[in-house]
Amino acid sequence: MPALQVGDEAPDFDLPALIAGVKKRFRLSEHRGKKNIVLAFYPFNWDPVSDRQMMALQLDRAAFVDLATETVAISVESIMNTTVWEREIGPFDFPMCSDFWPHGAVAQRYGVLRTTEPAAGACARAVFIVNRDGGIAFRRVYDVAEVPPIQETLTILQRI
Repeated sequence: MPALQVGDEAPDFDLPALIAGVKKRFRLSEHRGKKNIVLAFYPFNWDPVSDRQMMALQLDRAAFVDLATETVAISVESIMNTTVWEREIGPFDFPMCSDFWPHGAVAQRYGVLRTTEPAAGACARAVFIVNRDGGIAFRRVYDVAEVPPIQETLTILQRI
């Protein structure tokens, strides 16, 4: 499936999520018309780069909230694995979604499910900004070893 591009409508999804350590569900369409959404896809829990990425999102959470934006982390890890990991490195006040079953369905719809080695079956490290109208306002795939720069995301959000 080809990757979504800026201007495309963001596919809706409903995934199990941890929100401030509590298991709930996150549905993208419930935020339409209310907030911008930053979708932060990451490949693995227990990965030092993913640790830094999640910690950076939490550290700058107030800046996102000030811009009427919710950050949402997504990986193909199970919700149980994510729960244990979040307890070790968190807590995080933003949804951490599990795209575990059917495996990687959301990542595949967004065009960021890795299909070749290394790490076939994991998400690419990618950031999408979904505007209040449900359209993709920004999309970038990063190297697996790179923490997506928060300032880049905040700068885009200030423009929309």
